[in-house]
Amino acid sequence: MSAPAVTTELADYRRQSPAVAERFQKLRERPVVLEVRDLTRTFATRQGGETVALRSLNFCAHRREFMCLIGPSGCGKSTLIRLLAGLDEPTSGQVLLDGQPVSGPCPDRGMVFQGYTLFPWRTVLGNVMFGLEMGGMESGRAKSEALQWLDLVNLTKFKDAYPAQLSGGMKQRVAIARALATNPRILLMDEPFGALDAQTRAQMQSYLLQIWRNVDVTIVFITHDLDEAIYLADRILVLKAHPGEVQELIEVPVPRPRGPAQFATPEFLATRRRIDELIHPPLESAGEKLPIVRLTVVGDDVE
Repeated sequence: MSAPAVTTELADYRRQSPAVAERFQKLRERPVVLEVRDLTRTFATRQGGETVALRSLNFCAHRREFMCLIGPSGCGKSTLIRLLAGLDEPTSGQVLLDGQPVSGPCPDRGMVFQGYTLFPWRTVLGNVMFGLEMGGMESGRAKSEALQWLDLVNLTKFKDAYPAQLSGGMKQRVAIARALATNPRILLMDEPFGALDAQTRAQMQSYLLQIWRNVDVTIVFITHDLDEAIYLADRILVLKAHPGEVQELIEVPVPRPRGPAQFATPEFLATRRRIDELIHPPLESAGEKLPIVRLTVVGDDVE
């Protein structure tokens, strides 16, 4: 199916579902929390030149929106999320949070990485308390606040355990609780479930949707998994590679609440086809094919 046909198909699904159409109408009416304006990031090379990682990005995220970022390897997804977090500075352009320029790390932006970034010498409770204590909160109040967040991620009974005693999924739940404990306006997640096995990953996706429904936070979630992006997101920002540019912003027509059965629905499959076409276009010339030398006997083809 060609790209324009799939795009039309997605629009048709949105129109045919009053609930989906109403959801996106309400989304557009919400205040803009995050705005990216003409964002460009270049890096100097050893040869004295420069590499353009991101070029002229423009997009926004609304209050309590769940936005996923996806794109081919090397498109600058992690560079972008570091810029949103204030861990790096753009070469040009701006990142605005509630209309104010982002100029460095701040508690109004929580961050969850793919790796397990918990402090191994602190207990689960101590890890969640950390950001609150660094913000000047009194220890007793910080403990009380942290326990509420552990209850939200269903880990209260593990409050005295250390990270080494937890599974991968439990560690990420602690990391999410720690990131949310400071009540950020936006939660930035850089492939947080990428290191998990398939079963744990599916469970964590379900946990995250439950948490998001009960917390006043906007989520920007980087992933390389197409199914994960469609399952989680309201909208999916698809980036081009080399340099990273906005290729398309897709409104996901899959109704909420979502469950595993929706992976086989026409809306889900149509969205997946569209993203797959954007990220993996067909090879258009022989020059794009690998220059592989045949190392096997002629006549034993596997295709």
